Amino acid sequence: FYDKSGPGETSGSTGVAACVIGGKLYIANAGDCRAVLSRKGKAIDLSIDQKPSSVGEMERIKNAGGFVEDGYVNGLLGVSRAFGDWHIEGLKGRGGKAGPVTVDPEIEKTRLTEDDEFLILACDGLWDVMTSDQAVIHVRRSLAEYNDVEKAAHDLVTLAVKTSEDNVTVVLIGFT
Repeated sequence: FYDKSGPGETSGSTGVAACVIGGKLYIANAGDCRAVLSRKGKAIDLSIDQKPSSVGEMERIKNAGGFVEDGYVNGLLGVSRAFGDWHIEGLKGRGGKAGPVTVDPEIEKTRLTEDDEFLILACDGLWDVMTSDQAVIHVRRSLAEYNDVEKAAHDLVTLAVKTSEDNVTVVLIGFT
């Protein structure tokens, strides 16, 4: 990614991905995105928001020579895992040495069951204004009304952008 974007690139992003293989759901998360599974209407977080202030991330940042100030890595970046952001000196590792901000995702595995209804993959713009439980409740209502995952995802985004101060991206995957 760095080789393609060039040294003058000043943008960055976070990401969450899902892959189903043989009845198992794999989630890879790099940043403050989140994956939430609805199982019989109960919200199950399948990823952890990787913010600098969380205990595990704070320890990893310190071990890589960084620090957390006011919830920001080295006082500059509000996420601890991200793509890009090379313009912020000292945050990304070089030459095989890890920096305080890494792109390496955390990976979780869950066995899918007959009770699994849908999966929400979304960025922090949604999770800043809504809990996992609230999102699942809203999606279940939309699906009961429309039986259309695309419309349910759109409704969730529409609700979130009313109060979110960040971008809102949602992918909704139906299992039943």
